[in-house]
Amino acid sequence: RIIKNVVKTFKYFFGLRFEVKGLENFEVEGPAIIVSNHQSILDMMGLMEVLPDNCAQVGKKELMYAGTVGLIIYLGGVIFINRKSTTSAKMVMAEVAKTMATDNVKVWVYPEGTRNCTGDLLPFKKGAFHLAVQAQVPVIPVVYSSFTSFYNPKKNLFTSGKIKVEVLPPIETKGLTSDDVSDLADRCFHTMRETLFRLSGRPS
Repeated sequence: RIIKNVVKTFKYFFGLRFEVKGLENFEVEGPAIIVSNHQSILDMMGLMEVLPDNCAQVGKKELMYAGTVGLIIYLGGVIFINRKSTTSAKMVMAEVAKTMATDNVKVWVYPEGTRNCTGDLLPFKKGAFHLAVQAQVPVIPVVYSSFTSFYNPKKNLFTSGKIKVEVLPPIETKGLTSDDVSDLADRCFHTMRETLFRLSGRPS
């Protein structure tokens, strides 16, 4: 919570405004998997605008060594995954599933697997959806509008701007099996992509 309050103040220095909708969709009983698009480090400020209590993020292990950012996310309780080791990643996710149930924790995952500031979504990796089905918990999609109109590191563009964040209704997984994971991932992808375009003022 300390980190959350500190990071939220950064938006004033960067001239960012956030418009948030759908926070009531976090009000589900028990644990859940939260999935969102991932564009840049600016996501951290948007995350702090909506992050529910008792929620842990999943991130790539390389972030542990990212200087101050790595220290902050380590102290914030991020669950690190070694993406280069399938066995290690599966073991960690199995432990996450157990912890979600025993500690009533929500887990935040970026299913694109990497930053993507193209204004569109990359194909989703299925780890988050396997975890949701394994734990039989709902998936809650969160979508940030595109940053491309005011932030583009390749063009050295960074001006003030407004970021829209929308929390979508939970998608239930009770009764689903591993055979349903691909359909679940596809459903989330298309719903989030349509929302991304709508929030960004783009035709779908």
